[in-house]
Amino acid sequence: MSDAEVMRLLLSQDEERSQNEPEVAASIGEQMLHMDITLLPKSVRSRIRDVCSRLSPTNVVLLGGGIGHLSAWLFDLWRAEGEKGETEIVARPDTFTIIEPGGRFGVIIDRLIRRYQAESWSKVISRNWQEVIAESLPSLASNIALPETALDSLLPMPVDLIIIDLQEEERVAAAKNAFQLIAPGGLIIVLEPTVPTGDVGVIGDEGPTPAQSKVRSFNEWIELVKMANESHSVGFAELSGGTLVGLLKRK
Repeated sequence: MSDAEVMRLLLSQDEERSQNEPEVAASIGEQMLHMDITLLPKSVRSRIRDVCSRLSPTNVVLLGGGIGHLSAWLFDLWRAEGEKGETEIVARPDTFTIIEPGGRFGVIIDRLIRRYQAESWSKVISRNWQEVIAESLPSLASNIALPETALDSLLPMPVDLIIIDLQEEERVAAAKNAFQLIAPGGLIIVLEPTVPTGDVGVIGDEGPTPAQSKVRSFNEWIELVKMANESHSVGFAELSGGTLVGLLKRK
């Protein structure tokens, strides 16, 4: 089977799973609408859940926790059999780390973790994702030959699944940094940024306009995908809410 076929199957819809919103996630979605917070499209949320159901990751990191909308989908996937009464079990990861800089949102996510009784394997870090990755990379490099339990890092190592749920202007930078952190054989899942349109002109002395920054960011995204496609594996899933991308780091 070719790499392209593997990625296509990995990012495909699970026809046997309900695409309906889990009860807790639906409640959080209603809160987000009242708070005027942008929701990740439902087609994207359910597909991320489907992709995760096919994997057996050890350490999972979610960049951008918000108030726990996508996290609730994943907790619903990974909760214990006795709680759901289902015959099919999806092995939960050893650790699930949610990075959300908003302290108030972090408190909400912490309550969500307790609601799913996931305190033993899940946690929220209320810091910027840039800081967390910057502090984790040197630890990873300096302790590369040590046992996993000896690694001194904010994040449990090795990280073999990173899900990015950030605003569009942050996604490309997050994906580039995540590719340095992800372990060989690990997967990064991210929603592709939208293609810029129109003439944005030349960047002046005062710096780039928002439109120019978007073009520059998209060019960086193209370079990242090109690099990943040449040396690793890339897959795309066209959904009603956008294009979900999987970046698989080869071993």
